[in-house]
Amino acid sequence: MPKNSKVVKRELDDEVIESVKDLLSNEDSADDAFKKSELIVDVQEEKDTDVEERSEVKDERPAWNSKLQYILAQVGFSVGLGNVWRFPYLCQKNGGGAYLLPYLILLLVIGIPLFFLELSVGQRIRRGSIGVWNYISPQLGGIGFASCVVCFFVALYYNVIIGWSLFYFSQSFQQPLPWDQCPLVKNASHTFVEPECEKSSATTYYWYREALNISSSISESGGLNWKMTICLLAAWVVVCLAMIKGIQSSGKIMYFSSLFPYVVLTCFLIRALLLNGSVDGIRHLFTPELEIMLEPKVWREAAAQVFFALGLGFGGVIAFSSYNKRDNNCHFDAVLVSFINFFTSILATLVVFAVLGFKANVINEKCIAENSEMIIKLVKMGNISQDIIPHHVNFSAITAQDYDLVYDIIQKVKEEEFPALHLNACRIEDELNKAVQGTGLAFIAFTEAMTHFPASPFWSVMFFLMLVNLGLGSMFGTIEGIITPVVDTFKVRKEILTVICCLLAFCIGLIFVQRSGNYFVTMFDDYSATLPLLIVVILENIAVSFVYGIDKFMEDLKDMLGFAPNRYYYYMWKYISPLMLLSLLIASIVNMGLSPPGYNAWMEDKASEKFLSYPTWGMVICISLMVLAILPIPVVFIIRRCNLIDDSSGNLASVTYKRGRVLKEPLNLEGDDASLIHGKISSEMSSPNFSKNIYRKQSGSPTLDTAPNGRYGIGYLMADMPDMPESDL
Repeated sequence: MPKNSKVVKRELDDEVIESVKDLLSNEDSADDAFKKSELIVDVQEEKDTDVEERSEVKDERPAWNSKLQYILAQVGFSVGLGNVWRFPYLCQKNGGGAYLLPYLILLLVIGIPLFFLELSVGQRIRRGSIGVWNYISPQLGGIGFASCVVCFFVALYYNVIIGWSLFYFSQSFQQPLPWDQCPLVKNASHTFVEPECEKSSATTYYWYREALNISSSISESGGLNWKMTICLLAAWVVVCLAMIKGIQSSGKIMYFSSLFPYVVLTCFLIRALLLNGSVDGIRHLFTPELEIMLEPKVWREAAAQVFFALGLGFGGVIAFSSYNKRDNNCHFDAVLVSFINFFTSILATLVVFAVLGFKANVINEKCIAENSEMIIKLVKMGNISQDIIPHHVNFSAITAQDYDLVYDIIQKVKEEEFPALHLNACRIEDELNKAVQGTGLAFIAFTEAMTHFPASPFWSVMFFLMLVNLGLGSMFGTIEGIITPVVDTFKVRKEILTVICCLLAFCIGLIFVQRSGNYFVTMFDDYSATLPLLIVVILENIAVSFVYGIDKFMEDLKDMLGFAPNRYYYYMWKYISPLMLLSLLIASIVNMGLSPPGYNAWMEDKASEKFLSYPTWGMVICISLMVLAILPIPVVFIIRRCNLIDDSSGNLASVTYKRGRVLKEPLNLEGDDASLIHGKISSEMSSPNFSKNIYRKQSGSPTLDTAPNGRYGIGYLMADMPDMPESDL
């Protein structure tokens, strides 16, 4: 017990003893159960001794083994698949190198301040998202529940992607790779290439037909894909085993899952730079198109990428930081992790476009060879005169520059007849402009490029093992965003909850491993997280800046960090970030309204994608996903604002706080927990008159006849100590 913690009936100073005596004098003298109970009150006398006192408190909460383990956990959570297959696409699409400027500006304006805010509240209050926002503002406690719902929705389909990666990883131990060539079909008379593959490509066919065995629409379930079902089960088993002991088990895995992707990316970059055409890809990427920077869409997409890249609103950031010491420099952590995330995105972009540049060069050489043969045939047939062909051109070993010259000459000479010749320009820029992202990049474009690598199975194994690790790092943070707040709030065993959560998620996730499962992944990715997370983070910002008070929060940070954060954060949190987030929310709603709700379906007969609208039941699911994710916020607000539920069971909030410290709660209370007296309900209790009230009623709560002890109206018991700073969480 800390030296400044005192048992009320023995060791409190005279003033507090009188208050307690007054309290006891108003109760039944025969009520021995109450008199034998203990109220523990922490008194903070001097700021200079605060850290020393806290260190003496026996805190059973798990802690990180080292600062490095914690940083790797945050990096693993924030650096995910989006850094590899989303950021490069946005960079190419939105002006190349010019896109980095708005991204960096928005990282400083939105990313780092809000990341710092989540780290701070988690570290100070040392609870998961539910406990943190219950403490900041009980009426906004639904923020934490909404974060858990969004985390669950995202975990459902995110682990499916890990399952896909595991499947490709397991198939990479072959030479040649199974997606290297189109399969041959044999019938009674002859052998021919699979028509679906011939119309598309080997890697495209393997993805849609061999891996997913995809149906033609979301309405055709087609039954379970057993291969992907096994891979999904394996993915959930790995997540469950890694998370079953919390950070004590997942923290050790972080050393591998967070660092291995950097080893692979570095190896890929070095290898790709040695390949022909890689420099063309990088040059194409960073050729700035400054005029695109003026388009609002570029800034909207950059803001959304910053927002989701750091994992804001999921609760994982808060959960991880809650296991820190209270005097940890979380400001340094916020800046460090944010810039590690940014430079990881740039590294991944370099790798992607170096590899795509090599792939484009291979395809371009094949195109030139085929069209050169066509030109030779046209010359022999007399459709093209030999005289217009430059004498130095050798079609048997023609270069890209010579082909461009011949192509331009033929186009000028045969101006009217040129379309009928069916010649292609074969320019590498045209191939690089075919922007791909997501699964199209990872499982089609990148796999095709790796088939041309020397020792391609080795690079395929490395690449998909990297994807698995990137996905697992994010999954650990996502599951932690569910487990930690639920364990903190409902006091359930972490091991049992983890197993139940993973088992339930696997059962629900079976909809994603149907033949139509890829379409459900698209649906959940588009509708389950985007708007709900934006609303969650906006309310987080408002709760800290305006409900709790930005001035008090800045004082808390000064007390916790040992120095006052720059006033830059004050203005960001109070003015700039809320306005930017509201603008992003409005822009996202408008964009969602203008974009027809639908998905790209794979047409087997045409071997191409076709955009289809969701059926009516699909639209109901889309709307339900958004509503269910946001619903806890208004529900909890109404319940607590109107005091609709006397939460005697403690289901909504079983943790009692005193400005950031947990008070010792009697574990054997019976009946109405709102009463500190056994066997009495609040309506039967007399209203004691205190000489000094040792309870602080939550501001804005209705007047109660009984002292709130953290279970009545979801309020929180707070000792009214004269030397406790108002701003101390």
